[in-house]
Amino acid sequence: MSLQLQAAFGLRREEAMKMIVDKAVQGDRLLLDSSWCKGGRDRAIPILTDEQRQLLTQASTLARGRSLIPPQLMYVQQMKRYENTCLKIGLDRAHGLRHRYAQQRYVALTGFECHAVSGVAARRLSEAHRALDKMARAIITQELGHGRLPVTAVYLGS
Repeated sequence: MSLQLQAAFGLRREEAMKMIVDKAVQGDRLLLDSSWCKGGRDRAIPILTDEQRQLLTQASTLARGRSLIPPQLMYVQQMKRYENTCLKIGLDRAHGLRHRYAQQRYVALTGFECHAVSGVAARRLSEAHRALDKMARAIITQELGHGRLPVTAVYLGS
């Protein structure tokens, strides 16, 4: 479930495990509490699709008002289970799921692929496309919980 949440919302693995879905779902947004997030910064991620909403319903049912860390396990133990699952299915700690989320959000916000996918550098875009690129990067940076725009280049390219 944590991997599915990562893919659907671009969450970090710790956030996907620690999040209490019943608390996080606030209307059309997922509000991540600072205690679940890197750097202790809370943030909001839009809930945009029926598929995301269905996934959150499934996660809520599974977690029963708690985080996705089973009550008998500590966070470190659940992290080990998570890492072993990633190895079994061929994912390297699943950070690629955040990349995929960022790249899909970019297309949704701009209507075109980011540099990391298309190979077209921002400086080669038209003025209108550069404005869309800048806007999308600002939104995605915020949604991913980064404080600086250049960090998003890791996911989207330059």
